[in-house]
Amino acid sequence: MQTKKLRGKVALVTGASRGLGRAIALALGQAGADVALTDILIEGQEQDLGKLGRYSVLAGHFAQSGEVNTLLGAREIQFMGSRSCAFKMDVADLDEVGRVVHMIETELGPIDILVNNAAVMDNLGKFEDQQPERWQRDLNVNLTGAYHCSKAVWPGMVKKGWGRIINISSVAGLMGASLQPSYGATKAGLIGLSKSLAIEAGRYGITVNTVCPGFIATEAVQLYDERMTERIAKRTVLKRMGQPEEVAHVVAFLASDGAAYITGAVIPVTGGIDLLTL
Repeated sequence: MQTKKLRGKVALVTGASRGLGRAIALALGQAGADVALTDILIEGQEQDLGKLGRYSVLAGHFAQSGEVNTLLGAREIQFMGSRSCAFKMDVADLDEVGRVVHMIETELGPIDILVNNAAVMDNLGKFEDQQPERWQRDLNVNLTGAYHCSKAVWPGMVKKGWGRIINISSVAGLMGASLQPSYGATKAGLIGLSKSLAIEAGRYGITVNTVCPGFIATEAVQLYDERMTERIAKRTVLKRMGQPEEVAHVVAFLASDGAAYITGAVIPVTGGIDLLTL
């Protein structure tokens, strides 16, 4: 039986509709935390908001197709015995972040654990073909979004004298990423943000750490063809892709009292892909 080491804590996970975010939210729920899941509605999918209410997840086709599963994740966490809710939130919008954080804290209580997972990776291609507006979007979501969310929960953590901020970067933030300059740059920036916040946060009992996943079997892998997938997996020391749960377990540990003396750390969960250059 899994120990409920996070019982009594309230967590916010951004970008929680699928992939790593969903796995992280479920892992925190399994550890006993009450969890708020947030994600952004895709344009054109805002159908029947009256029925959806505050939930960011979409019913019918989109839920069944696995496109957006935030509400389903919240319900699964509730079945585990923890409280959970789901909200629409655009992390790039500071005002919206403030409003949603207030709603979460009204429903679940002050946020103890923040996992900045929301990210986009759609500015792919040669540098000369990069679109400035997509560069800005990557920056707004991947880096500024983490700043917005951290700023929103910071006062409550300072007041309580306890907090965990866990930023999900990427191996691309450690090594760079071919044909993904904006993604690599924002993920590297997230590491810098984490270390800078960690220095200031320590006096308040808040830890700030970064997790850098490698090649993980999420929906994003569908961007690659099978041959590329196999080639990248072979570049890891372990010769396989990672699973979302393997990243989520690391996050759950960093959120716990067992990681109380870890801050400013950058933890690669990469299968060793960052070790091999030949």
